[in-house]
Amino acid sequence: MSDTAAVSIQGLTKQYGKLKAVNNLHLDVAPGEILGFLGLNGAGKTTTIRILLDLLRPTGGQAFIFGHDCQREGLHARANIGYLPGEMGIYSDLTGLAVLDLLAGLSGRPVDRNRRRELQERLGLPDSDLRRTLREYSTGMKRKLGLIQAFQADPVLLLLDEPTEGLDPLMQEAFYTLIAETKRRGATVFMSSHVLSEVDRICDRIALLRKGELVLLRSVEEIRRLASRRVRVHLAEDGSPPPALPPGVQVIETAPRLWTFKVEGFLGPLLETLRAFPVEDFEVVEPKLEDVVMQYYREDRP
Repeated sequence: MSDTAAVSIQGLTKQYGKLKAVNNLHLDVAPGEILGFLGLNGAGKTTTIRILLDLLRPTGGQAFIFGHDCQREGLHARANIGYLPGEMGIYSDLTGLAVLDLLAGLSGRPVDRNRRRELQERLGLPDSDLRRTLREYSTGMKRKLGLIQAFQADPVLLLLDEPTEGLDPLMQEAFYTLIAETKRRGATVFMSSHVLSEVDRICDRIALLRKGELVLLRSVEEIRRLASRRVRVHLAEDGSPPPALPPGVQVIETAPRLWTFKVEGFLGPLLETLRAFPVEDFEVVEPKLEDVVMQYYREDRP
């Protein structure tokens, strides 16, 4: 284990009878990193987060937060965590304000009331809403309340389970801004998500679980480089694509004055081949995170 890791997971396994929800998971998250924790429903994401919080005990392996064993030193491990669960499973007869105060008291971390008010304004949850009971809250309001309680003490580590679920686009933007500010102050974010576009936008690395096992761990930039690019070649006159293309280049679509290629690797060989043709314009469509990750999702389906 690296003592400096914000989160260190070593051989983590959680088994229910014959079912292994998490199987021999190894993962380190550096301080200040934003990690996207991905996988289909049932892949083991929430189970892993609950073990980090000592809400579940592992069958095997260990987990550490800033060097503290999550099971043996649970209070120390959780001392500086902000946690957003997938569902706010709390007494529905409490008001939003009572929930914020209750969770602040349980955490033991001081909460700046001005900071809380700032979060309320940014996430669109005014005092009038905080005076209402949770049974009156919509899904989006509960998610806003959950984000406020997770961020209100400015923790050094945030564990967020599907943080934008139920938020409208405006509130999603407010959340992305909060995450950017969190990164600038050096805090760490461990975030599960189904939204690949938001992971692509805000995360440094992704860890992808499939049936409880880690199948992909790379930086977002590395993943983009793994994906093939699409190249559109616009011609000044009608023509047919070259019969002999360099290795790694495949014809996707042709029109009299437009060729579309799929390119893996460097573009240089294709450019050299195209020198003999009346090329008017050359357009490269950069790959997206989805182009690689969706391959793993498809492999996970029966």
